[in-house]
Amino acid sequence: MATESAETADGGLVFHPMDQFIVKPLFGHGEVGMFTITNVTLWLFLAIVAVVLMMVLGTSKRAIVPSRSQSVAELAYGFVYKMVEDVTGKDGLKYFPYIMTLFMFIVFANFLGLIPMSFTTTSHFAVTVVLALSVFLTVTVLGFVKNGAGFLSLFWVSSAPLALRPVLALIELISYFVRPVSHSIRLAGNVMAGHAVIKVFAGFAAIAAISPISVLAITAMYGLEILVAFIQAYVFTILTCVYLKDALHPHH
Repeated sequence: MATESAETADGGLVFHPMDQFIVKPLFGHGEVGMFTITNVTLWLFLAIVAVVLMMVLGTSKRAIVPSRSQSVAELAYGFVYKMVEDVTGKDGLKYFPYIMTLFMFIVFANFLGLIPMSFTTTSHFAVTVVLALSVFLTVTVLGFVKNGAGFLSLFWVSSAPLALRPVLALIELISYFVRPVSHSIRLAGNVMAGHAVIKVFAGFAAIAAISPISVLAITAMYGLEILVAFIQAYVFTILTCVYLKDALHPHH
């Protein structure tokens, strides 16, 4: 998270909290096209590399007395496995690799974005929307493959009075198609908001009178962002498990 601030002619400070989210070409200048390698491309690639280093190379020795990287990898594996089993049941465990990949990628993307001068890829809706749509399309297709037309029972609340069922079905249908919107906005919005607040406090750090307060505020916000980085990955993953459960067991 870059922290640039500049003084205006009258001695005031100018800083732009949202500049840290600008997508720029990695090489040269000019417009960003479909095949342009950008700062987003770089940090997405680094997140993938970090996951591979942790989960593949870090566990390659499979030592009885695990190394630090193996210990962390095993903890992450057990954490996500238990989550999938608890939410979706035994039927959902066959989809564990997909959910584990999602969780690890989002965790590393979030934490890499906390490195000074880095770029937070999960602060962009273009990234989180793709992740959310991939979940939405996967569970929808899976729901019809597993249940056929019976998947539509997800929208029919059979326990409600008959007169209310059509209304509830419409509400359920709308809420179902809103899932990828809320799924993506929750992750990107929380990550973006935290980074923007840190940037604002960093801009005030240049003012000597309030610099100590600003530094304390940045420290507190940074600690909160570390927590948010994990929590948002957890929330995205557990919602994926909930949607998977609906696909596997659609009956109300």
